[in-house]
Amino acid sequence: MAVHSDAERVLAGLDPEQRGAVTAPAGPVCILAGAGTGKTRAVTSRIAHRALTGEISGRHVLAVTFTARAAAEMRHRLTQLGVSGVQARTFHAAALRQVRYFAPRLLDGRAMPELLDSKVRLVTLAAARVGLRTDRAAARDLAGEIEWAKSSLVEPAEYVVAAAKALRDTPHEPAKVAEVFAAYEKIKRGNGVIDFEDMLRAAVWGIEEHADVAEQVRAQYRHFVVDEYQDVNPLQQRLLEAWLGGRDDLTVVGDASQTIYSFTGATSSYLVDFPRRHREAVVVRLVRDYRSTPQVVGLANAVISQARGAEARLRLELSGQRPPGPEPELRIFTDEPAEANAVAARARALIDAGTPAREIAVLFRTNAQSEAYEKALTEAEVPYVVQGAERFFERAEVRQAMVALRAATRSIPGETPLPAAVVEALAAVGWSPETPPAGGAARERWEALAALVQLAEEYAATPTVLPIGEAATVERAVTLAEFTDELHRRASQQHVPTVDGVTLASLHSAKGLEWDAVFLVGLSEGTLPTTYAKTAEQVEEERRLLYVGVTRAREWLWLSYAVARSPGGRARRPSRFLPQLDRSGGGGERARGTSTTPRPERRRTQIVSCRICGATLLAGPERKLGRCATCPSDIDEELHERLREWRRRVAGDQRVPAYVVFTDATLTALAERRPSRPEDLIAIAGIGPRKLGLYGESVLALVGGAAVDDVCPEKTFEIEP
Repeated sequence: MAVHSDAERVLAGLDPEQRGAVTAPAGPVCILAGAGTGKTRAVTSRIAHRALTGEISGRHVLAVTFTARAAAEMRHRLTQLGVSGVQARTFHAAALRQVRYFAPRLLDGRAMPELLDSKVRLVTLAAARVGLRTDRAAARDLAGEIEWAKSSLVEPAEYVVAAAKALRDTPHEPAKVAEVFAAYEKIKRGNGVIDFEDMLRAAVWGIEEHADVAEQVRAQYRHFVVDEYQDVNPLQQRLLEAWLGGRDDLTVVGDASQTIYSFTGATSSYLVDFPRRHREAVVVRLVRDYRSTPQVVGLANAVISQARGAEARLRLELSGQRPPGPEPELRIFTDEPAEANAVAARARALIDAGTPAREIAVLFRTNAQSEAYEKALTEAEVPYVVQGAERFFERAEVRQAMVALRAATRSIPGETPLPAAVVEALAAVGWSPETPPAGGAARERWEALAALVQLAEEYAATPTVLPIGEAATVERAVTLAEFTDELHRRASQQHVPTVDGVTLASLHSAKGLEWDAVFLVGLSEGTLPTTYAKTAEQVEEERRLLYVGVTRAREWLWLSYAVARSPGGRARRPSRFLPQLDRSGGGGERARGTSTTPRPERRRTQIVSCRICGATLLAGPERKLGRCATCPSDIDEELHERLREWRRRVAGDQRVPAYVVFTDATLTALAERRPSRPEDLIAIAGIGPRKLGLYGESVLALVGGAAVDDVCPEKTFEIEP
């Protein structure tokens, strides 16, 4: 009776779809779980329900995750549900445990070889052996390419063809990479060590080639759960199939719309094809989003609704379950420094209003974008932490570059323009303004140093002003030495340790995390999607990155981009993934849900910026007010009342509704901005030449202090035919 009641307790509070996943019969089960839909609860409840009803034993379950944090969370929840003995581990942790256990049997009494924690050192040696000189970034890219090949079950002799077929952006000519790959394998064997892919292969080999090992492993593990199944690579799938040994008690959980690691060898094809490969599979869709407000969920649906390709076949339309929240904000700025400063100001305001700093995140496409936000948050006295990467000035390439810049102050003539001087100095560390190199790590290094050049351009655009006497000033160009001092000042400011702060993270690093408030920044063409996304599949993965970013927000979401990278720079277009603006009226303009780019022509011909924070205003009421709805109002209440009375009389004389004369938003804008000239009036959105001619003189008189009776005679304006 107790067992029955415990099993019923597990089902309590589950929604119908979650309950369907939990109670599905033994056999292949595919749970398609959208962001925030409670997948971990569904999976752990399924394991617990089966264990508590006596269908399975917890010690015969192997639950595989992709992070140690997720595995720990799964074990914790199972303990709370009253189930013990379940092994919840990452693929690598599960394989390591098995290889260590069976090593004496598989290796004729020898212990398992030492496991490399990094390939970089041996890859550097391998590259040198085949005639390639590499720095650390280039070695990391070569190591990543070798990891992709081994995870994809590609041997050195097969690499060139496989890389071409996969359209790999290789760090060197493919044949040369294949040579490095082969040399790496030889050096590794000579040193008697193995890497993580070898460990997975050893686990596969132990099961596939040794019947006694296979029998023991399969007797221990009879029921399998795989989380984040869209991120499985061919080697991991091979290990999973070895564990299963033809059995089908397998539950997989995934979301094809969150496939963002294909560059590492991960593929959603196993998730997409699961129903075809397992004809008897039960497929359950979890679509009730408990994380985000309906407004955030609606935007997420809008972003992913235009997805194409194989993953789109399993696209889920989420349904928000939380109470309504604020509409997502879409902001456009003149340049990246303005964007960063506005983000910092809004973050400061959120914190002052009670949002904990740890519940705020700023998410961007590449780590090189972090510097502008580190600087802006520092100056706004907002604490921050960098997720998944070092702070900008702590990165090895930036520290090396700052040493080179300091040294260059003694050799580069002082009259050299600052940007040119910085480019010349960075040549000493191998940086060139030409096209960035191939390979993720080398490209990231290039982008970090390019960010220093951009900083120099911005710094040079604001010349130093020297006082002469009491009032006069003279401007002079900024020197390389002064710029270097400025960099060290910024570095020292940003090195203050913080325990609790706003999270700065790349979109990839943000996967699996969530915050109350999220800023998605830098959403311009060339950044998201990146210029390196050449194929349709790569562009679709960029769209999924934005989707992942949107679904990190629980309540408050900001999306923004800068028209130019630096002040006065070349104009860029907004990301093609941003939703269109709804111009249907009835409450202003807001995100509407297609992937079509907002019409830049209209936005560029009549840009209205917030007179308080500088953001470009998109919503109709905000454009009329000349400020963001969240920025403080400086309305003249007495003038506002006179304008309202004047409008009432004019509308009555003309026998039209009051809003035909001026809308409420226009009256508020007039009372806030208090125009004194016809040019000021016509600058207010909603006041065109016709209304200026009809009402301009009266409005200016009212703003100047005139009484309503003075500007509203017995016979007012007549409507023109």
